[in-house]
Amino acid sequence: MDADQARRLRTGLVIPAHPLALREDRTLDVARQRGLTRHYLDAGAGGLAVGVHTTQFEIRDPGVELYDEVLRLAVEEVRASQRTDRPLMVAGVRGPTLAALVEARIAADLGYDAALAIMTGWRDAPEATILAGIEEISEVLPVIGFYLQPTLSGRRFGYGFWRRLAEIPGVVAIKIAPFDRYATLDVVRAVVDAGRAGDAEDSVALYTGNDDTIVADLLTPYRFGDTTVHIVGGLLGQWAVGTAAAVRLHREIRALVTAQPDSPFLELLARGARLTDVNSAVFDVAHRFAGSIAGVNEVLVREGILATHRCLADHEVLSPGQSAELDRVLAAHHDILAEERTR
Repeated sequence: MDADQARRLRTGLVIPAHPLALREDRTLDVARQRGLTRHYLDAGAGGLAVGVHTTQFEIRDPGVELYDEVLRLAVEEVRASQRTDRPLMVAGVRGPTLAALVEARIAADLGYDAALAIMTGWRDAPEATILAGIEEISEVLPVIGFYLQPTLSGRRFGYGFWRRLAEIPGVVAIKIAPFDRYATLDVVRAVVDAGRAGDAEDSVALYTGNDDTIVADLLTPYRFGDTTVHIVGGLLGQWAVGTAAAVRLHREIRALVTAQPDSPFLELLARGARLTDVNSAVFDVAHRFAGSIAGVNEVLVREGILATHRCLADHEVLSPGQSAELDRVLAAHHDILAEERTR
C-alpha cells in the first residue's frame, strides 16, 4: 500500500463489499460481474472489498474455485476505469493460515492493496494461532482485521484479542462488525490502549461493518481517557446497495465530525458510548451478564449506599475480573456518572 492509499484509508472511505453475479445455473456471469464493479466505481466508492462474505465464501470451494477469477475481474475494471483517484482494493483472505497466505499472495500479485483477514476459517483454533497467522499474512499484504458477527462466525473475541491484534505492525485497519455495542467498544478501546489510535502513519483505522448502526458508528466520538477516536469509514455489505447515497452520507458525516468536534449533539453520542462502557462492567458482559446483580450492588457499595454486594442466591456473585473492570470504568467515567446522579 503506497503512502497516498494509506492516508486515504486513515481519512475514511466508503468500501462496498462486492457481491457475486451468477446466472440461473450458478455459473459466473462475467459481464455482470464486471458491470457491478463499474457501477461501484461510477458511484464514487473509495474502495472495493472482493472475496469477502458478501462475495460468498463458497467461491473457494472445490468444484467452484472462482476466487482468482473474481479478484482478477474486479482489479481489471479498476485499471480500465477513468477515475483519477485509484480505489483501495481489499481482498478477503480466509484462514487457516496456509490457505490465507495462498490467497494473500494471489491478491498481492494482482495488485490488491490490503487483505481482510476472515477468521472463520480458523474455526476454534487458539487465539495465539490466529494472531500468528495474521502476522504472517501482514508480511504479504497490509492486514485489515475483521470482527465478523458471532451469529455468522460462531465465535466472540474479547478485548485482549483485539489489543494483541492492534499491536501487530502490519495491521492497518479493523472492520468492526459484531453487531454488538459492547464488542464494538472492545475493539475501539483495544486500539486506543495499544497506542495506535489517531492520525499517525502507524495508526490503525477503524471501519464499521455494523450494518445495523452505520450512522451512529460514524458520528460517535469514542472517548477513553484523554483520547477521542472516530470510526472513519465503512466496509459494508449494506453499501453494496445505494452506494452513491452512501458516498454522500459518508461525506456529510465526516464533514460534521471534523468541522464541529465540540457539537453538543456529538457530545451526547460520546457520553452514550461511555455509559455503554460502564454498563459492560456493571452488568458483566464478559461473562454473559452472570454478575449483573452483584455488579449493580457493588457500585452502590462503593458509593456508600449499600453495605455489601451479597445476594440471596449463592450464584449471584461478582465474576472473575469484574471488580477490576469496575475499577477501570469508574475511574475512567466518574465524571459522567456524577453528572447522571445530579440530573
